[in-house]
Amino acid sequence: MKFLHNAWYAAGWADDVDVGKLVAKTFLNQRVVMFRDSQGAIKGLQDRCPHRFVPLHLGELKGDTIQCAYHGLVFDCTGACVLNPHGNGAIPKAARVRSYPMAELYGLIWIWMGDEAKADPQLIGDFSEMDPGRKYVGKSYLSVNANYVLENDNIMDLSHIEFLHKASLGSSKVSEGKIDVVQVGDTVHSKRSTVGEKLTAALEKMRGIPAGQLVDRWLDVRWNAPASMLLTTGYTFTGRPKEEGRELFVTHLFTPETESTTHYWFGIAFPRSMGPEGEKLAEQNVQWLIQPFSEEDMPMLEAQQHEIGDRDFWSLNPVLLPSDGGAVRARRVLDRLIKEEQEALMVPVAQSEAGIR
Repeated sequence: MKFLHNAWYAAGWADDVDVGKLVAKTFLNQRVVMFRDSQGAIKGLQDRCPHRFVPLHLGELKGDTIQCAYHGLVFDCTGACVLNPHGNGAIPKAARVRSYPMAELYGLIWIWMGDEAKADPQLIGDFSEMDPGRKYVGKSYLSVNANYVLENDNIMDLSHIEFLHKASLGSSKVSEGKIDVVQVGDTVHSKRSTVGEKLTAALEKMRGIPAGQLVDRWLDVRWNAPASMLLTTGYTFTGRPKEEGRELFVTHLFTPETESTTHYWFGIAFPRSMGPEGEKLAEQNVQWLIQPFSEEDMPMLEAQQHEIGDRDFWSLNPVLLPSDGGAVRARRVLDRLIKEEQEALMVPVAQSEAGIR
């Protein structure tokens, strides 16, 4: 699968890039070095000096510029070379690197990998539930050896928690739950609800539910292309109105590193109105989630990736179940957006070729 470039991707938590530090990541097969300028604004440049192709993150951050460690060329935040310490100091026209539109919103760093003119921060999905000004957020990160769309599938169909997360997140009722899939524009919602569910002992303890108490639970996932998801989940004691329930929010943000490796940022939020208890719960909950995500989801997805290899998912003729509705809808939206983007890129080429004739 090719990538969608004209989109905002998560590039890290805001505190992943400290002032004075150069942080290197690969996104969509492109090496990027991130840093903060003298005003603290996040910046991103191609992580390769055009002179001898040395990674710029090996260099030195000097104010609003990076000096290459190999021969000393200096590049500003726009990617332009502003200093050549050799000879008469003339700067070759080709001495520049690509700069990437960056944004910092909801306690996260975002990067735009496509056409800079289309990089409108208002296109970033609403993840205000992760805003550190409003919530205590437990944050974590995993590096996964699997394609990012397999991660989309995993979150959009949470029926798997009954089987893959038996001792943590699941229960014997999950796969029986009612499923509603709703699409609004290019946003897909996969909503699952269960009635009379007995949660695992571990989840009862984590959520403060009396042992054996039956609950009605909801698991509502919102997917924004290409791979940013917000899970709204909560419960009430069985038979009680939803308004009496306790609700919390979990982000699942996937950014392709390559075709077969993925960055995975996830977080869980509790209201600041809870005070120190909310802060404690945020950290406890995210630490608890690391185990099922890293020891249960990751091995499964990596085994799945190994089996699929570089073959197209649909070419393998997957059997589809009712629970696949949200994942399939998201795949179709993503496929269409990628196709439209590629077709738009081909128009100038076709026009140019027509002019030559």
